[in-house]
Amino acid sequence: MKKLLKVTACALLAMVPADAVLAQTLEECQQAAERNYPLVKKFAMLSRMTDYTVSNIQKGWLPQLTASAQSTYQSDVASWPSAFSTLMQQVGVEPAGLRKDQYKIGIDVQQTVYDGGTIHSQKAIARSQGDVGQAQNAVELYAVRKRVNELYFGLLLLHDKKQLNEDLQYLLAENERKLSSMFQHGTAAECDYQLVKAEHLAAVQQMTLLQSQERAFRQMLSHLCGMEVNQVSKPPVVVSTGENNRPELKLIHQQLKLVQAQRKALDSQLRPRLSIFVSGYYGYPGLNMFDDMMKHQWSLNGMVGARLTWNIGALYTRKADKAQLDTQCSLYELQREQFLFNTTLEQIQQDENIENFRRLMADDDEIIRLRSAVRKSSESKLSHGVIDASELVRQITQENNAKTQRSLHEIEMLREIYHRKYTIDNSYSQ
Repeated sequence: MKKLLKVTACALLAMVPADAVLAQTLEECQQAAERNYPLVKKFAMLSRMTDYTVSNIQKGWLPQLTASAQSTYQSDVASWPSAFSTLMQQVGVEPAGLRKDQYKIGIDVQQTVYDGGTIHSQKAIARSQGDVGQAQNAVELYAVRKRVNELYFGLLLLHDKKQLNEDLQYLLAENERKLSSMFQHGTAAECDYQLVKAEHLAAVQQMTLLQSQERAFRQMLSHLCGMEVNQVSKPPVVVSTGENNRPELKLIHQQLKLVQAQRKALDSQLRPRLSIFVSGYYGYPGLNMFDDMMKHQWSLNGMVGARLTWNIGALYTRKADKAQLDTQCSLYELQREQFLFNTTLEQIQQDENIENFRRLMADDDEIIRLRSAVRKSSESKLSHGVIDASELVRQITQENNAKTQRSLHEIEMLREIYHRKYTIDNSYSQ
């Protein structure tokens, strides 16, 4: 029983067309290409860089420790007044005074209590800069979809040309067989048979060229997608509606947010800063200068305090800084307006191209019907010796050309439809 089931399953799989198993959709190729393209790794790198930058800025709240060592020799130092020095000598005390060589080994610790919002503003700017970098990378990555479109629809066109070439070879082979029989029976000239045979060989040669081109396109698409693309299928006709969702617009939006964060940072520059500090050192002289003037020895010294600073220098450039940011914002708005203007022009042209291909395809169907009828009539006339083989070959070629034009117009229409989708939308839903 199990053996019978296995045989049945294998038979059913063998009945499934190869295209149905191996064909990749345009959406699958788009997604695979975006996952495979090296630029996709840049998103994670940019994210890590932003995290590192924000983390470093946040450390501004940690105590700032400064270690120092100093050795100096002074041209002069503080000394006792001469009257006081004379008085001290009278009582038997010889004041030494300060030495001109002085030494310090110290540590200063400062803790920010209030920074006026500077650290918060810096973190906001760093995150906005990271978002701008991500958006710029998305713009570059989005261009990969257009390359996939070109290769994908190129493969579709080559696939249709191969099918039409097979049909052409079949017609020529059938007529070659008929003319061979007619020539053997003396009802057709040898040159007619040779003409059709030559056209048949030319069609076989054309198939070899098409197969080579198809392999090249398939290899390029497979490399771009990072997977083996065995076959492609015609995507459905879609209608692109809704607002423009291109990554270029998202980039401009992130750039405007960055300008807004920089504008807020200007306010933080005008606020005061409050910090507490601890300072200590071991050296000579110490904080008790009078004691050091009596005896020359190193000592430990320290102080604790609070410091309030308010730098109003930012007021001098505030007006120009704000004007510069406003101008930058206007430039980004102008870029958005220009981008939307250009994409609207593209859409108008693409819509007209799509409608033009629809009209051409309607005419193509009628032309194919007429060409097929003429070709069949010519085959009948050749069988009765009314026309020669060159006329039949001409009619077969014209019929094949009409079918090729129909296939070309259909693929071009589909390509234009998905180019339009590329123009206004960065999502592929089929």
